[in-house]
Amino acid sequence: MIQVRVLSFGVLKDQLGAASTVDLPHGSTVATLLDHLRAQASTPALQGIAVSVNAEYSTSAHILVDGDEVGLLPPVSGGSSPQTGTALTREPIPAEQLVAAAKQGEDGALVVFDGIVRNNTRGRQTLYLDYEAYEEMADKQIRELAAEACAKFAVRHVTIVHRLGRLQVGETSVLIVVASAHRAAAYEASRWLIDTLKKTVPIWKKETFADGAVWADGEPFPAKLSIQPEASA
Repeated sequence: MIQVRVLSFGVLKDQLGAASTVDLPHGSTVATLLDHLRAQASTPALQGIAVSVNAEYSTSAHILVDGDEVGLLPPVSGGSSPQTGTALTREPIPAEQLVAAAKQGEDGALVVFDGIVRNNTRGRQTLYLDYEAYEEMADKQIRELAAEACAKFAVRHVTIVHRLGRLQVGETSVLIVVASAHRAAAYEASRWLIDTLKKTVPIWKKETFADGAVWADGEPFPAKLSIQPEASA
């Protein structure tokens, strides 16, 4: 037998608990683990989720070994190098300072995306938001996104900072700053970064309203990351 540690995030944490240990036969795959979890009473279908093994996205055919850490990742809502600056933080994001720090003489454009907590969602009054992340994996993912954007769009610099913990209305949840010689590249990189971040970086949002609280529905994972239940024979 092997023993794997299972971490659940977002809405799955409410349904399965934050962490558990599961015993499986040698040679078990991610699919075997998911079948085991589905067989338990009151376990959700686990459809449309992604799965990580040791903080890397995985496939259903991946063979597990003793001591693996498996993350169950519902659709997401949500370090530095010379060219990029990325961080997860529980402190207020100093947007003006980060924008000023990104500017260099060779830049002809600076595009800023400042994601702000609004006071309502679909007609419901928002009191506050809580963000949580699979932090080791999320940190790695946003660093890779920043580096990929620099290469893909030929921009000079990318800053990505995402807030975790409780946020009040009006606070910044995510800041993306792109500096480039040309505005078109900066605009394109900024749009690609926020769209890709919201689909692939394991960060989840719980919305607390005046009349209740829910985990925000995330955008579907890209097909290559989403693990679907296998059809019954």
